[in-house]
Order: sequence, then C-alpha cells, then structure tokens
Amino acid sequence: MVKKYAGRYSKYLRPISIIFDLLVVSSFVYLFLDQSLFRVTPILIFSVLWIISAFITKFYEVYRFTKLIRIISYIFYQLLLFSILVFAFFGAVQSPTPGLSQTLVFLLYTFIIISLFKLTLFYALQSYRLGFGGNFRKTIIIGNDDSVTELKEFFLNQKELGYENRMTFKFNHPSDLNLEECFDFIRSRNIDEVYCSANELDESQISRLITFCENNFKILKFISKRGGLLSKKLKTDTYGLSTVQSLREMPLSNDFNTILKRTFDIAFSLFIIIFLLSWITPIIGLIIKIESRGPVFFKQTRNGIKFREFTCYKFRSMIENNDADIQQATKNDKRVTKIGKILRKTSLDELPQFFNVLIGNMSVVGPRPHMIRENERYSKSVDKFMVRHFVKPGITGLAQVKGFRGEIETDEDIVNRVKYDIYYLENWSLILDLNIVLLTTINFLTGQKKAY
Repeated sequence: MVKKYAGRYSKYLRPISIIFDLLVVSSFVYLFLDQSLFRVTPILIFSVLWIISAFITKFYEVYRFTKLIRIISYIFYQLLLFSILVFAFFGAVQSPTPGLSQTLVFLLYTFIIISLFKLTLFYALQSYRLGFGGNFRKTIIIGNDDSVTELKEFFLNQKELGYENRMTFKFNHPSDLNLEECFDFIRSRNIDEVYCSANELDESQISRLITFCENNFKILKFISKRGGLLSKKLKTDTYGLSTVQSLREMPLSNDFNTILKRTFDIAFSLFIIIFLLSWITPIIGLIIKIESRGPVFFKQTRNGIKFREFTCYKFRSMIENNDADIQQATKNDKRVTKIGKILRKTSLDELPQFFNVLIGNMSVVGPRPHMIRENERYSKSVDKFMVRHFVKPGITGLAQVKGFRGEIETDEDIVNRVKYDIYYLENWSLILDLNIVLLTTINFLTGQKKAY
C-alpha cells in the first residue's frame, strides 16, 4: 500500500521548505531586529533578500541524487550571500540600524534552524525510502556499455536515493533494439524516468524516444561514458560515476519560477474577479438569460497540465446544442447568439476562466486548452503536440497574440500554434507573461480577425 502512493506528495517538499525558511527568517526579524527602522514591513524586505540570494545560489536546487557535500556548499553560499545582502541593506538605509552583534545573532540563529531543517529533511527522506520503499522513481535503462552498468550499480547500491530500476533493455546493435517493446513496458509499468545510452542508438531511434517521452510525460535522460558529454547545451548531473544529461530543461521546471508565476496568477485573477467580474457578471448574465434559455455559464471538460481533465468555465455564447463539445465555433456560426457574438469578439466570454486560474487548474498565460476531441486528433497527427501540456493551460497565450487563436482552419494553424506554445515553454519569463497580457489587452480593444 505504501508503494502505491509513494512519492505522490514529493512535489510539495520544495514549496514547504521555502515556506518554512521564510517563516524562520520572518520570526527572527521580529525577535532580533528593530522593527521601527523601516517604513515598509521588515518581513517583506528580508523575505525578498532571502529569495534573491536563494535564486542566485540555487539553494533549493536539491534533488534526490544531490550529494551531501553539495548541499553543505549550498548552505554556505546562501549564508554568505544573504549576509552580504543584509549588511548592504543596512548600509544603504538612512535610519539607525541594529548593532553588529544583533545582526550576527539574527544570521546565526536563522542559519542554524534552516540548516538543521534542510539536513533533517534530506536524511528523513533517505530513511523513508530505505525503510518503507516510498518516494521512489521507477526507471528503465536502455543500453549495453560500461556507463549502463555503472548506472545500474548506482541505483542498486544507493537505494536511499529512491531509484528503482525495473528493466534494462540490452542490445548488441541498434537494429536489435525493439523500441515498441520498451514503450509498451513504460506504459504498462507506469515508468517515471527513461535512461538511455545515446551513443549506442541511431538518430531515428533517439528521435522516436524523445517524441514518445514528450507525448507521455516521461523524463528522458541520456547516459554518457565517464567524463564524456553528449552536448554542452544539455543539463549535466552526476549519478555516482555516471554522467547523466537531461534533454529538456524548461524555466517552469524551476520551483522558484513556478512559485513566481503562481503568485502572479493569484494576484492578477483576484484583481480581475474583484474589480471586474464582481459587477460585470450580473449584467452579462441578465442579458444572456433574456436572449436565450439556458445557464449563464458554459462548462466544458478540457485537458490541462499533464493531460489531466478539468472543467473550464465561460460565459455561454451559444444556444444550447449537442455539438458544443465536438464542433468548434466557425465564422457566421448559427449557434452563436447576438450577445454571444459580442462576447466572443471581445473575448469577454473567457472572463470566468479567472476562477479556473484562482482554483489552480489554469494560468493567466499559457497554451490554450483544447476540447478533448481535438486533443485526441492532434496528439496523433501533430509532432510534439503533447509538449504543450507540460504546463498549465492559459486564458491567453503567445500563439493567440501572434494571430493563431480561434478556429483551426488548416493544418498550418495548429502546427504554428504548437510551435509558439513550445517556444513559450522553453523561453518563459515573467516579463514574457506581462508582455502577452499587454498584447492581449490591445487585441481586446482593437479586435482580432478570428475572434468569432
């Protein structure tokens, strides 16, 4: 029973660690520093300094394969940089500052507690994996050279790290490897990570592996011989004596970026809900009810992050019909009501999705979620279509502001939409999100050609 749910909540460990650290920093600010010094809340100031230093030192970039010495070095660099930022801040403010002893006591207590928590969590997870078999990752290895043997031994001898190798697919020649057999095994055993000796595979096999893993949300990593590198552009880690490289490192795989984006989503959605939806919903709802029978809100099941289904909300813009879940709106669609034409032209029909954002199954900016039937079709016909589901879907997105919104009339429309979505995933930044929101606002005011 433990293994069935093992690792289910591991994604929360890093956010919990960040929250704990910020609580410690905040508590000791009140205990050891003079609050009257600052015009703004001191908690906010030192929390920001902590996050900035953690981002620079990669303090939270700790994984199950991270060595203890690396964690200790992260703690040391975080202590050093945070201390420098604290003293630099006190040097910049005009008001009287705490004495040197007070500041040193603050820093000492902060790092004693945070270091103890970080190391305790590290060893507690290792004990949990050894004692209960929990928090593990199911893996397979594809290859036959020395690097494969070394990685297998690493997984076997370092069980406290939580890797469980379920199968090693060996072959003497690339033509002997049956990738379909590997794919069936991965699906049937719900494998989490795939490791392959890329030097032993040909280009077409690597391409098929990449496509399969991206479409099925599996982590793909390449193994190279000791000291060897497949590409300097890939993220490189060391598992014991094995050099392992990850294919795709997206900005939103970083917890700091994820928290930053989620904070923006919550703040922006609350602003829209409080200052716009609170008064415009009754007006739009009344007009919808007067014009046609049916509910004010239209609900539809769509695929979100990692293809999970969720209920997407919109203002109803059509008469009730049986084709709403299988047929996109087209130009001069007779199902669209008079108020619906205005709502769709201005994108006001999308406003209830800010509740989806607040709940957490959508984001303000991201790839637009498609109907279930569309996803089933395009996942089979469009290359890398499933990659767009690595992040939460958005109310607006880069593809939409670049002109690829609304009805998909040709194959070129969906191909370009996917290209822009993948570009967004690989180049995300908060500035990019703000830019897309600004362009969406401009499009709202000026109208778009395919907004119908």
